[in-house]
Amino acid sequence: MLQQRTIKSLTRAVGVGVHSGQKVELTLRPAAPDAGFTFRRVDLPQPVDIRVDAQAVCDTRMASTISAGGDPGAPKVQTIEHLMSACAGLGIDNLTIDIAGDEVPILDGSAASFVFLLQSAGIELQNAPKRFIEVLKPVEVREGEGATLKWARLEPYHGYKLSFAIEFNHPAVDATGQQVTFDFGSGDYRRDIARARTFGFTKDVETMRARGLGLGGSMDNVIVVDDYRVLNADGLRYGDEFAKHKILDAIGDLRIGGNLLAAYSAYRSGHALNNRLLRALLADASAYRVVTFDDERRAPAGFAQLAPAW
Repeated sequence: MLQQRTIKSLTRAVGVGVHSGQKVELTLRPAAPDAGFTFRRVDLPQPVDIRVDAQAVCDTRMASTISAGGDPGAPKVQTIEHLMSACAGLGIDNLTIDIAGDEVPILDGSAASFVFLLQSAGIELQNAPKRFIEVLKPVEVREGEGATLKWARLEPYHGYKLSFAIEFNHPAVDATGQQVTFDFGSGDYRRDIARARTFGFTKDVETMRARGLGLGGSMDNVIVVDDYRVLNADGLRYGDEFAKHKILDAIGDLRIGGNLLAAYSAYRSGHALNNRLLRALLADASAYRVVTFDDERRAPAGFAQLAPAW
């Protein structure tokens, strides 16, 4: 049986929210089989539990934000995608996340710190079958046309593969790889994807901060790009780091809905379109089925191996 996974012991992190700028503490705890992911706002007078699912997403401006039932007026947790991406990369199924604030800390701007935290806590197999959402027919969402066109698509695939193309018409970004494909069956998430950082443009800073976004951003946690070049002294971690971070985000956005067996492809997509794609899939009962693998040898390559500790 291909089994569910949680962590062996609790682990903690403290950092700032990239948008709120507020210091916040995060405690990751093991959770029971079939529990899924639950954020617990422990900073509130009465703690509030927010279960992670596609319908819980209540805001997609610059990040994926969830609240109980997707109610935009309810207590929320912002910027969950990097932590969710790390959980997908390590095959974690069940986790309780105590958070003393309304935004997951950005740490170094990638998923690598969350991978380290999870592996430091240890990964434990659970006596319950790992469930997958197997895509049975193509599902696509589109937005805009011509120069403003964006789209994202899921298609049947025995495994999990993601392909992303970016287009920013910016000299610093155009000089890097514009398209990335990553297959969980043959790639190494920790090596190939996890270290790709979020990025931002200096020309957008004033507008973002006027909207209460980007208040915690700095060169310690964001690739900062002016009109011509990357300003970070250490440059890029990958030759195609911009496109790889979009795949990292997509992995996290889609994990909000569950473990997918699918080929995902996208052009200039983002958090909003990724969530629309998930909702379109789950709204069509003929587009998917939930599967488990009693014999893990029948599971797609790459899903049975436990990620080693650091």
